[in-house]
Amino acid sequence: METQLNPPTGTSSRRSFLGKSLAVGAGAVGAGLLTNGVPALAQTENSNLSSGDAAILRFLSAAEIIETDLWQQYNELGGIPDSEVPGGTAIPAYVTALQVLDGDMPQYIHDNTEDEMSHFTFLNAYLVAKGAQPVNLDKYRTLPSSKATGAQQIGRLTNLMQLTVDTTWWTRYRSRTQNPDLGGSFAPAIPDLANGRFPAIPRDDADLTGSTASTPTDHLQAIANTAGFHFGFIEQGGSSLYPSLAQRVTNVEVLRILLSIGPTETSHFQTWHDKAGNAKPLTVSINGQTLQFPDLTTDSTSEDLKSNLIMPEPTIFLNRKFPPVSIIRPTATKGAAMGAVKGLMADGLFIGQSQEFFTVLTGLAMQADTAARES
Repeated sequence: METQLNPPTGTSSRRSFLGKSLAVGAGAVGAGLLTNGVPALAQTENSNLSSGDAAILRFLSAAEIIETDLWQQYNELGGIPDSEVPGGTAIPAYVTALQVLDGDMPQYIHDNTEDEMSHFTFLNAYLVAKGAQPVNLDKYRTLPSSKATGAQQIGRLTNLMQLTVDTTWWTRYRSRTQNPDLGGSFAPAIPDLANGRFPAIPRDDADLTGSTASTPTDHLQAIANTAGFHFGFIEQGGSSLYPSLAQRVTNVEVLRILLSIGPTETSHFQTWHDKAGNAKPLTVSINGQTLQFPDLTTDSTSEDLKSNLIMPEPTIFLNRKFPPVSIIRPTATKGAAMGAVKGLMADGLFIGQSQEFFTVLTGLAMQADTAARES
């Protein structure tokens, strides 16, 4: 979502109109959420928003800032750095490895990055327009960048070089009998990704050794495969988070915002769901840890793994007495924001972050989760 970058200096409209009114850039919560030592979350007296609606919008803004940070890193090395999403120089061999999943991967990565930038920028601008405090996470841009040639050497919010990727989203969307909102559990599609810490971007030029612009090594391909499944993990989280929190908002316009941004996250997820299944089958060792990607493109006797079942299979919803229905899942609202934070933490995205960062992020999540629809 569960941010990073030196905000796009080349895009005038998005950044310039915000620059004077909010210290946001790609966002930072530390300085931005604390004013004279008083949590800004409590400062809603002069706001046109309810305290709960403001808390939900702040949490979503923080989540979008974090998403922007990680997507910017992917775009720098595997996407299309340009005036819309500036920074970095794509690595041809890494791009080729990503294109094994789909030939248009660089464009998709670029557009996903731009979308997340637009989300947090809009949410912060809306908060300011309503007299509420925006979110700024710049204080926490302390994590190191990849040392691979092409990466910007700037502080990051997220760590894409030690990921433990949860791929149960793959089997969850294929299950006809289980729903996480009703206690369902799911096996990972790629078990090894859940059992180690693996890079999803080249960590340095050593990860490129032996690769050429037209032929990546299995080592580099495994990194690209990891990225492909990580894309799906990130975007399925947003697909669930927006409808979950929409159930708690009071203002109709705020509801409209969540119902308008949320489906774009689902659009992203559908794209990455389709591409992940094309990951090249291989087995490698990274940092002494085995990482195996099975062939998901072959016909499987189990629908839980078939790569072409990318539309949500009908499953149980609300109560088992009702017939199965194709839905986004989960969408239960209780603890939704904190659940998203815990998922990002378990993913390894924040390895190396300060305790203060975790305190701020969990505080935002708690405020969002305690928001209640007002009559």
